[in-house]
Amino acid sequence: MAGNPRNGRPYRRLAADLRRRGEPCWLCGHDIDPTLDPRDPWSWTMDHVQPVSRRPDLLLDPANARPAHRRCNSSKGDRVTPRAVGPTSRRW
Repeated sequence: MAGNPRNGRPYRRLAADLRRRGEPCWLCGHDIDPTLDPRDPWSWTMDHVQPVSRRPDLLLDPANARPAHRRCNSSKGDRVTPRAVGPTSRRW
């Protein structure tokens, strides 16, 4: 029986490479504090543009991996793209 592919060396290497870049959260655009506890809602996680639940073949594809806050990643869920906020109805 195969183990969880998210615990394997290739997955950890992909996450480490992405984290090293220090890019902001792709969902909200804000910086991610690398010193936060991994359980913190604003900590760093690796998100997948195409959710692994729908496209398991893209699990290790670097083009499918993006940095995200834990909270932003959880809010996105298994949707392909985050919910977009449209333009406001008038100029504020």
